[in-house]
Amino acid sequence: MTSPRTFVIVGGVAGGMSAATRLRRLDEHAHIIVLERGAHVSFANCGLPYHVGGVIADRNALILQTPATLGARFALDVRVRTEAMAIDPATRTVTIRDLTSGDEQRLHYDALVLSPGAAPLRIPIPGVERGFVLRDVTDMDAIIAAATDARRVVVAGAGFIGLELAENLRHRGLEVAVVEMLPQVLRPFDLEMAHLIAERLRENGVELHLGTTLSGIEPDHVILDGGASTLPADLVVLSVGVRPESGIARDAGLARDSRGYIIVDAEQRTSDPAIFAVGDAVVKQRFDGDPSPVWLAGLANRHGRLAADVIAGRPHAAVPAFGTAVIGVFGLTAAVVGRSERELRNEGRAIRVIHTHPMNHAGYYPGAEALSLKLIVDAETDAILGAQAVGGGAEKRIDIIATAMAGAIPARALADLELAYAPQFGSAKDPVNMLGYVDDNLLDGEKSVQWHELSDRVAEGWRLIDVRTETENAAGAIPGSELLTLDGLRDHVDSLRGERVIVTCKVGQRGHTAAALLRQYGVTVANLDGGYTTWRAGMAATDGVANNPLPAVAA
Repeated sequence: MTSPRTFVIVGGVAGGMSAATRLRRLDEHAHIIVLERGAHVSFANCGLPYHVGGVIADRNALILQTPATLGARFALDVRVRTEAMAIDPATRTVTIRDLTSGDEQRLHYDALVLSPGAAPLRIPIPGVERGFVLRDVTDMDAIIAAATDARRVVVAGAGFIGLELAENLRHRGLEVAVVEMLPQVLRPFDLEMAHLIAERLRENGVELHLGTTLSGIEPDHVILDGGASTLPADLVVLSVGVRPESGIARDAGLARDSRGYIIVDAEQRTSDPAIFAVGDAVVKQRFDGDPSPVWLAGLANRHGRLAADVIAGRPHAAVPAFGTAVIGVFGLTAAVVGRSERELRNEGRAIRVIHTHPMNHAGYYPGAEALSLKLIVDAETDAILGAQAVGGGAEKRIDIIATAMAGAIPARALADLELAYAPQFGSAKDPVNMLGYVDDNLLDGEKSVQWHELSDRVAEGWRLIDVRTETENAAGAIPGSELLTLDGLRDHVDSLRGERVIVTCKVGQRGHTAAALLRQYGVTVANLDGGYTTWRAGMAATDGVANNPLPAVAA
């Protein structure tokens, strides 16, 4: 018999523990050692903000496994408060240190899996040591202890974790302000979609300071924009980004990218064939664009399992990452997949953009909620490049679109997806189907104009015709628009011939009907995509500034 192999995993939680338990299932006789620098090897890190707010009341519910339970079920040698100090690829050894006793030893490995994760950034500003971060259970406990005597909290960073913390600190009854250097919350979303989330935050008492830089932390306040203003703060939480914990990989000579993320192949193998890497410290191959980090627990779990399969002789390639993510903010769901319009236009890509605003299920069934959807499509191939959703049922629609992207289903074919329907769950024409219908119309020649292109089109001489009702128009209209209701539009066709016309309604559907009508009478016409609803969100997100925040493209 051959001697049992030894596998060492550096880092627990999602990626590392997935690798360890999968290896045990595939190799009962291997010696599997898991090293975790922290106090807990397996915990629900995505649940940490919700214990801060008391939504998850039981702290122990976040502790998924312990060294004892993992040892009993999987015969794993799990060592917490133990740090991997150095790797010697030549001798296949890793030097480790017991952080309690200070003792060091060298472990031999036949295969090594690195899952060190990414650490919260501590920006180089005065007083940064006063700021709390949230990465593990110990950090969570520290924030809860500090919040007990606090009244005013500043959260630096409006990403997913920052907003989850802001919501949960509000649940504790604290005054919360969020400081974000970008002009919006949640960078993966485009401006007009992110604005819907910002509105919900403000409605629930969260103070937003967007386009604002945190410059210093004092005992009772923070300094903004280099001293231009201050905010009172008894507690400051930093959620401004992460950096990969890849120093041990660097020192071992493993290949990393310019940002310090570990480079792996399609089988999670590093530049050393005996060393694998998974999780937040690793660069991922994206379905579109250059490889980049993707900080998602689902990917870490999948890649940990994949690395174990490869080590055990069952190799297969990782699927490119789509970056599918979701967040709930004060009862509002927001989900995203793929690339944003902002990114793609900055790259000069030819794209089509579609906004719709359906109800999440049949409007006549009680409890229907508004849903805002955005689809970004390659103008040449009809490939789906990204989607964003905010509102009721957002996660369901984004999951469907993510699955369509994985199956290389073109945007037009969304119209033909057979999706479950009953009035309380959806509509006979599901919102995803409707995106396919709109794309089909655009492929068949209908022209559209985006909210951020409108001012340029009007300046070029296009007439803007509002086809809503008189009541809707009186309640709010785009400046410079002319009211010609849809039902009376045929009576005005002669006055529009020879003109370039943009039609607008509430969400774009009546605009499509108006555009189809006018086109058959020979009028040059385009529909304002997403209608007044999208335009209003976009303008509100830019404080009503008329200058386009994105490059204009041909209508």
